[in-house]
Amino acid sequence: MSDRITVEELAGLMKKAAGVTVTPEELQQRYDSGFDTFGLDSLGLLGIVGELENRYSTPMPPDAEKSKSPRQFLELVNSALLMGA
Repeated sequence: MSDRITVEELAGLMKKAAGVTVTPEELQQRYDSGFDTFGLDSLGLLGIVGELENRYSTPMPPDAEKSKSPRQFLELVNSALLMGA
């Protein structure tokens, strides 16, 4: 298990935790688009945050579930994981 969440992992988490299917390529191409453009709502994002907290046994930043885009989410979560490593 890596200490960074990748675009591929985020796409998988979106499917697992929120039922939203998006390819990693599409996610990368629309990296700064709002999660709503992918069909992911705040509850789905909260599910992803919960999944990551369980996986890494550490709380995610409080603002992670308020992230607007994949870029913002990954930067926030990865910086928290790096600081906790």
